[in-house]
Amino acid sequence: MAEYQTIQSVGVGARAQIDQGLRAHMNKVYGLMSVAMLITGAAAWAIAGLSTTTNPAEAVFQLSNGTLVNSFGAAIYAGPLKWVVILAPLAMVFLFGAVLNRISAAGAQLYFYVYAALIGISLSSIFLVFTGASIASTFLVTAISFASLSIYGYVTKRDLSGMGTFLMMGLVGLFVAMIVNMIWPSGALGFAISFIGVLLFAALTAYDTQTIKNTYVQHAMAMDQEWLGKAAIMGALNLYLDFINLFMFLLQFLGNRE
Repeated sequence: MAEYQTIQSVGVGARAQIDQGLRAHMNKVYGLMSVAMLITGAAAWAIAGLSTTTNPAEAVFQLSNGTLVNSFGAAIYAGPLKWVVILAPLAMVFLFGAVLNRISAAGAQLYFYVYAALIGISLSSIFLVFTGASIASTFLVTAISFASLSIYGYVTKRDLSGMGTFLMMGLVGLFVAMIVNMIWPSGALGFAISFIGVLLFAALTAYDTQTIKNTYVQHAMAMDQEWLGKAAIMGALNLYLDFINLFMFLLQFLGNRE
């Protein structure tokens, strides 16, 4: 395993320094991810609140659960603006790698937080569809599961790098299946997508955590603070995406609709 070989090739003092630096690096990764999650949650809750009304005179349309949607909500969820809400986060995440190489660590962090806010806007509709209690309970289940899987990825001596190709192929297949289900909706296919999605992003959580750890260890003797900052942001983005997707797929099973 690359991590083991790198640590064993240095002296005891350097090894202790790497261990200390690794703990600080992982704390930063989890800290950045946590702030992004707070931004996403706040943005989703705020947009959902701005999109609904209790005054029938202000309502543009009514959802099947009785929720009244105002003109702002109609623009976000039903108007042309919905494509910006849907496609902007997708474009940002695909451009993240290219942008990361051209801007400073501080700029990359700001980019990450803007992306987290856009994700919050795109996910705000869950507050219109699912009960608040089921959203909170699903978030708690996701947090416990994520923490357990991430700890496993960090402490396990098993090399998970061989899972990378399989997981990437799984992501592509999942994406294709979701597109097919959007064109030809099927309850059975939707259930299968949610089930596979939970398993896939659970495995990715452990895999990405170990990758972040190994990347730090492999570059521990030849890195600068700028690289370290950007590596932490990239790691936080990967774990953030794992958490968000795990939460959304679990919500399909655990969420109670209004």
